[in-house]
Amino acid sequence: MKKLPLLLLNLLLPLFMQAQLPDKAENISPLLIGESVPNVTLTTTDGQAVQTSAIFQEKPTIAIFYRGGWCPYCNTQLAELAKMESEILALGYQIVAISPDAPASLKTTMGKDEVKYQLFSDSKGTLIKAVGIGFQAPDRAKPYIEKGSEGINKDMLPVPTVLVLDKTGLILFEYISPNYQKRMSGRMLLAVLKSIELPK
Repeated sequence: MKKLPLLLLNLLLPLFMQAQLPDKAENISPLLIGESVPNVTLTTTDGQAVQTSAIFQEKPTIAIFYRGGWCPYCNTQLAELAKMESEILALGYQIVAISPDAPASLKTTMGKDEVKYQLFSDSKGTLIKAVGIGFQAPDRAKPYIEKGSEGINKDMLPVPTVLVLDKTGLILFEYISPNYQKRMSGRMLLAVLKSIELPK
């Protein structure tokens, strides 16, 4: 009989988490340095499902969470990183960028911003919520996110975030800005990466 309440809790927890999505970017509760990013499923630009553990195990990772290809501030950030990718790769890292956009929208962003690194779709917000950076989108953004996600996401946005992860998904550094207009510069990111001693 004790198993029934636990089963109900597991079924209701996702609904509870959705209901508890913060109403403002300033009210998020993100994972902290020293915590690990959960292993969840994302979607590639070709529509293939992939586990985050498989992505991160390739190399230490700079994970960029952005609002969508409709956001000019996000496009500027992605384009800057594209220009600096060779310098970042030389330090032993890979770059991945994650947004609520659907795969087709990711492909548009890649062409527009001349991005060669990997973009992943998290239209259901599984990883965004697990990292603790999702919040209820303001009304003015909802038409953009619904179109970008092809109707899968209607009311959730990630706070723009940069995570530096080791190959197990452990957070080594994070930059999270509730003000979507304020982004970490590429030069500052490079300085941070040079200061991190990666395991051999």
